Amino acid sequence: MPKTVADVMSREPIVVRVETPLKEAIQILAERHISGLPVVDDVGKLVGIISETDLMWQETGVTPPAYIMFLDSVIYLKNPATYERDLHKALGQTVGEVMSKNPITISPDKTLREAATIMHDRSVHRLPVLDGTGQVIGILTRGDIIRAMAASQD
Repeated sequence: MPKTVADVMSREPIVVRVETPLKEAIQILAERHISGLPVVDDVGKLVGIISETDLMWQETGVTPPAYIMFLDSVIYLKNPATYERDLHKALGQTVGEVMSKNPITISPDKTLREAATIMHDRSVHRLPVLDGTGQVIGILTRGDIIRAMAASQD
C-alpha cells in the first residue's frame, strides 16, 4: 500500500505568527537546522510560509527595475510592483512582511507520489499539512520523501 503524507510528515511543526520578529524566526531556523516555517494567524490558520528564500532578500537587497524615458514619461521594462514587493521583503522586520502568502498545502491522506508531484511541479521544498479545518498538523519536506524512499528500499 502506498505511503501517505500522514505516514512520513513531521507532526506538530514549529510555527510562527505574522507579528513574530524576523530575528526570532531566523534564530529558530538556524538553531533547529530547518529551512522554512509555517506562519499562522491568531486562531492557528495558515496564512503564509517563511523560508530561506524569503530571507535572502535581507542580505542581497533589490535592484530597481530597468526603465526608459520616452517623451518625459517613464516606461518600466519590468513590473514595478515586483520591485515594491521585493523591496518590502528586503526591509521587513516581521515575519508577516517577509513571508510568502498563499502557500501550497496538502492534506494528510494524499499519497507521497502526489506530494512529490506537487513539490516538483510547483518548485516548492515543503508542504504544510492541513486538517479539514485549516489547522497546520504537520509539514512534509523533500527530505521526508527521500527518507521514505530510502526506507522502502530496505
